Amino acid sequence: MTYCVAMRLNDGLVFLADSRTNAGVDQISTFRKLTVFEHPGERLLVMMSAGNLAITQAVRQIVCEASADPATATVWNVKSLFDAVRIVGDAVRTVHQHDGAALREAGIEFNCSFIIGGQIRGEATRLFQVYSAGNFIEATAETPYLQIGESKYGKPIVDRVVRPQTSLGEAAKCALISMDSTLRSNISVGLPLDLLVYEVDSLRVTKFVYIDESNEYMQMIRSTWGARLRQVFGEIPDPAWRDAPVPPGAMRLQTQESAPVRAPLPPGLESAPQGIGKPVSIQLVAQQQRGSDSPRG
Repeated sequence: MTYCVAMRLNDGLVFLADSRTNAGVDQISTFRKLTVFEHPGERLLVMMSAGNLAITQAVRQIVCEASADPATATVWNVKSLFDAVRIVGDAVRTVHQHDGAALREAGIEFNCSFIIGGQIRGEATRLFQVYSAGNFIEATAETPYLQIGESKYGKPIVDRVVRPQTSLGEAAKCALISMDSTLRSNISVGLPLDLLVYEVDSLRVTKFVYIDESNEYMQMIRSTWGARLRQVFGEIPDPAWRDAPVPPGAMRLQTQESAPVRAPLPPGLESAPQGIGKPVSIQLVAQQQRGSDSPRG
């Protein structure tokens, strides 16, 4: 598995991908998931992938192939990013037609997803996510970021921070913190990372960095973020408890003393053995609120 996140901002685009793949705890490899299509001054496209490595590599190979026929649509000659994404979706369907049945017979799910974004001269920056069926969605001002792979661990920080007006520097920092949260919680995601920051209308790669264990900024984030979280956590007051009635409809467990159930004593035994007290039974008590949810209304 992997984790990729991309953000579409007023000032440009941010892409971040890890490079770990694994087929079990003892089969871990590194494959780069970020591919750049660059024709300086004319177009800059970035594609990131997650899912079954054999499937995503096959899709990538089809997308990267150039045609000698100029009439054939490729990511190098289409006039819009929408058309480029359709090429990726068609490549996904091509691989599914070729390998889907064999994978199904082997009990392997056809699992792949892609993020593709960038800018082609004459139109604005755009960002898309492609699914396993070849269909896709586009990032909007209301949802200016997309994630694929192990997205749940890094999603909360992106939800709270990223807006279209967020600067590229802050967005890159947020993406790295999101990645760090994922690295800490999921061993299927790992270093090294590829981080690409694109400035709007530049039509070329403006900032790219390969991040491994020796990267000082990533080391700072990994140590500082956890410490600051603990600091903020400690500054938040503990909850104040007070006695309150159980709310209507709530269920609770309570203990209730009941009379002991005794078997007839054997002849000649006048009392029960010592050390036997009153048995305690557990009773489930439910309080229901009469109202619209009541069976009688």
